[in-house]
Amino acid sequence: MANRLLEVSDLDVAYGDVGALWGVSIHVDPGTIVAIVGANGAGKTTLMKAISGLVRPKRGEIRLGGASLVGRAPEEIARMGIAHVPEGRGLFRQMTVLENLELGAFQPKARPRLQQSLEKAYALFPRLRERAHQKAGSLSGGEQQMLAIARATMSDPALLILDEPSLGLSPLVVQQMFALIQTLHGQGVTILLVEQNIHQALKVADHGFVLKTGELAMQGSGAELLADPEIQKAYMGVLE
Repeated sequence: MANRLLEVSDLDVAYGDVGALWGVSIHVDPGTIVAIVGANGAGKTTLMKAISGLVRPKRGEIRLGGASLVGRAPEEIARMGIAHVPEGRGLFRQMTVLENLELGAFQPKARPRLQQSLEKAYALFPRLRERAHQKAGSLSGGEQQMLAIARATMSDPALLILDEPSLGLSPLVVQQMFALIQTLHGQGVTILLVEQNIHQALKVADHGFVLKTGELAMQGSGAELLADPEIQKAYMGVLE
């Protein structure tokens, strides 16, 4: 479809001789939250790495706004408008909160708006303003996740990829994290969300795709998938 921001078609990815994804197709429309859910080892992170250029697919196509991403370097894909918050956050722990945020605006198009982007990040994450001159490594897990997301928004991305943003956080902070994701969405940010917390992810998602051992098992609106008996049965341990 012409209005699709991201389109992944028939994607195969392997690590050496070991297959990780087979024939996966997903799409993300502008202004939506799309959730990729599934059990640990389903291939969710591999799919995100393929989109970001961190792994090269064996077969298939990935397009952002109609332009192919396959074979491009990660930094070129970032320049094209994809900001990826990886599982584990990828912060520079010895640098301050402010320095980490400034690095998020390293793209030439983002530099002129650095101060404006900083104010926007601080408005969304007030705690980061309070801790601007603390080292990133001294923050709590929830604050580090906030910093990683805030840093990604500094480049004003066309697509924000969040890989397991609730991982390792307390239930209260998880609620706050999903509230922040909805706030970002309300500001017009298009989000591709990878989550093991299926219930929370599908609650906020406009559309969802379920991966099972490297293949697409199901897709539908977030509400449809949440109500699906198969999803409830397969992921009852995750549905809380």
